Amino acid sequence: MPALRILDGRLAAVFNLLGLIMALFSLTMILPLGLSIYTGDAALAAFVDAALISMAAGGLLWAATHRHRTELRPRDGFVLVSMVWTVLPAVAAMPLLIYFQRAGTPLSFTDAYFEAMSGLTTTGATVLTGLDRLPASINLWRATLVWLGGMGILVLAVAILPLLGVGGHQVFRAETPGPIKDEKLTPRIASTAKALYAIYFGLSLLCLVAYRLAGLSWFEAWCHMATTMGLGGFSTWDDGFAHFDSVPVEIVAIVFMLIAGVNFATHFSAWQARSARPYLTCPQTIPYLAVTLGAALAISVFLYVDGVYGTPGEALRYGVFNAVSVITTTGYANVDYTQWPLFAPLLMLLLSGVATSAGSTGGGIKMIRAILLAKQARTELVTMLHPHAVSPVRLRGRVVDNRVMTSVLAFMLFYGMSIAVLTILMLISGLDPVIAFSAVVASVNNTGPGLGPIGPMGSFAILTDFQTWLCTFGMLIGRLELFTVLLLFTPAFWRR
Repeated sequence: MPALRILDGRLAAVFNLLGLIMALFSLTMILPLGLSIYTGDAALAAFVDAALISMAAGGLLWAATHRHRTELRPRDGFVLVSMVWTVLPAVAAMPLLIYFQRAGTPLSFTDAYFEAMSGLTTTGATVLTGLDRLPASINLWRATLVWLGGMGILVLAVAILPLLGVGGHQVFRAETPGPIKDEKLTPRIASTAKALYAIYFGLSLLCLVAYRLAGLSWFEAWCHMATTMGLGGFSTWDDGFAHFDSVPVEIVAIVFMLIAGVNFATHFSAWQARSARPYLTCPQTIPYLAVTLGAALAISVFLYVDGVYGTPGEALRYGVFNAVSVITTTGYANVDYTQWPLFAPLLMLLLSGVATSAGSTGGGIKMIRAILLAKQARTELVTMLHPHAVSPVRLRGRVVDNRVMTSVLAFMLFYGMSIAVLTILMLISGLDPVIAFSAVVASVNNTGPGLGPIGPMGSFAILTDFQTWLCTFGMLIGRLELFTVLLLFTPAFWRR
């Protein structure tokens, strides 16, 4: 029987990189630490302790495995990605654990890990209340986690690690969302990651300035820029955008949520060409915008016709903002939309699973898979009518490889099974069916708020530890698109 790969040299090489990434990640705490020093808030010691602990732990792990430093193989990339997205939330949770413990209102490890996982996976679900009473540095940290997770911490690592002699193609393949992973913007994978981050930084800067011009303070503008571009929905107020009650602020949010839901490779191509043509030729962008804006307008009309709002203007304002927010998997709200007729919030939640583009910061199965599935369904219907006809699935005029279609179909099978199994486990644990289903869908799609008490004006704090861990697992597999995590549970993966 083939020997299992336990802690051999290959895994030690993965641990070596994990230690390095942990140490680098601890440096991101400098931003909230600096704000804490500037404002004199109560979270300073929490960030100092957390940064030192994570830096020391990462450095020790790196030093202990340094002699195993080597080029990653494809399977090592999957292990590293899964380990990073499992370990870094624990590191990111440390400032929360330390602060709340010293404040006399201890936060359990389960809740702190959930909050950090929600940020890094850009889900935006929260277990915290009284956000406006938290130290500014804690809210800045929550928002920064979303911004870092938006493009994927490992994509940034891929841009840096080659400088240290560590290749990154396997990591990039495991991290990048969507069924088509081999298309490169530049010949070198590190240059590709840098190009994506250049676009991400540039759009983030534009979003920051736009929020400031719309009337937010620089602090509020940064926090909401980070969670807008990351499509993560964390806010600094319990009532979210309802607190601002500002149409200009909401317009800025809508525009940049739509932008963040587009494939960043398409943004890069448009920038290089100095033309909008890449958006028109991209197979995802137009369908994504059509579905999102079409559903937003339809919901607005429904809210007005149903009498939820008395004027078309009100219906348009609240309908479009909340629909775009949920469908792009952001999770902002300027009203408690769970009080609307169930049709509207349920439609928004379901569309969050298919609308955003692969290569964006959004969650769900991605628009490209939905398009390929629709084309495959059409092909099957044609074959039924004309058994001898040859009607392959085409995308942008090219025949889609059967391996891609098989991967998409397999992904959809695992996606449906994951939601079904997690929902059943939530029901077994005693949760209400609507809450159970919406919590799972919102977690796996990285959408954030669900329905009922876990909606936009509530929190996931009502869940038991077991239910919270189920949602945490759902966020993880949703962010890493199922296969990256589930592959590790197959015996064949660990054989030599």
